Amino acid sequence: MEWTEVIREAIRYIENHVAEDITMHDVAEHVNVSPFYFHKGFSILCGHSVTEYIRNRRLSLAGQELLTSDITVMELAVKYRYDSPDSFTKAFTRFHGNPPSVVRKNKALIKDFAPLKLTISLKGGYTMDYRIAQKECFTVLAVSKEFSYKNAKQDIPLFWQEHFTSENGKYVCGMFGINIDPQMGNERFEYLIADIYNPSADIPEGLVVKTIPAFTWAVFPCKGALSQSMQAVNTQIFSEWLPAQQEYEFAAGYCIEMYDAADRYPDGTSDENYYAEIWIPIKKKKFV
Repeated sequence: MEWTEVIREAIRYIENHVAEDITMHDVAEHVNVSPFYFHKGFSILCGHSVTEYIRNRRLSLAGQELLTSDITVMELAVKYRYDSPDSFTKAFTRFHGNPPSVVRKNKALIKDFAPLKLTISLKGGYTMDYRIAQKECFTVLAVSKEFSYKNAKQDIPLFWQEHFTSENGKYVCGMFGINIDPQMGNERFEYLIADIYNPSADIPEGLVVKTIPAFTWAVFPCKGALSQSMQAVNTQIFSEWLPAQQEYEFAAGYCIEMYDAADRYPDGTSDENYYAEIWIPIKKKKFV
């Protein structure tokens, strides 16, 4: 199944099971893609994580039912998988701007979150720079932390902030950001802020040494202000490069971002010439 069809089928599956107890892992299993890459691709292409999408669809449907039926708040809470009427009411209020009681009594406005319709136009001749690189295994010195796929988008930037305000920031400058999920099917994954390891140096307390296996990597350069360039290249990888690939597919649960030293640029990571890379392990497709 091609990547664009993977996302479309995932959306269809969610819509058909939105009131059931489904998770991101259930959806990834249905479309036969590892949660590691499915989470990343869905978020980039759709603008929401799978968990956010399911939550928003449930709250949108709950608002419609509240206005058009006699269903109770307790029944809605149970139907849309909330632990209690209170937790449902809090989520409903955050999403719609009014609690269920006000919506029903005053016929207040509600927000609609329509099912996503993925429309990706794949055109020949697009330009995307990348190279294929064979890299031997290499070892890094890192600060390590586990994250859930559900909250990684918010939690990893905070992890970087905490790192640079801690003692560990003196020992690891952050040349790499590395995602690791070897089984590509866990609910959580390991994330490293890392530098190349110097075996002659002592390992400070609280830091770890990790070896990254040898892989064939697709290496994508990112030039410009870091946040914008990384987002643009990630989007292009999943919306253009990957769907058009006839030869390669993802090989393992690793994804590496490599960052040039910020002090080499007048405006640091916001400089228009700032350079970074995204590394994705790949292998040749097997054709049956």
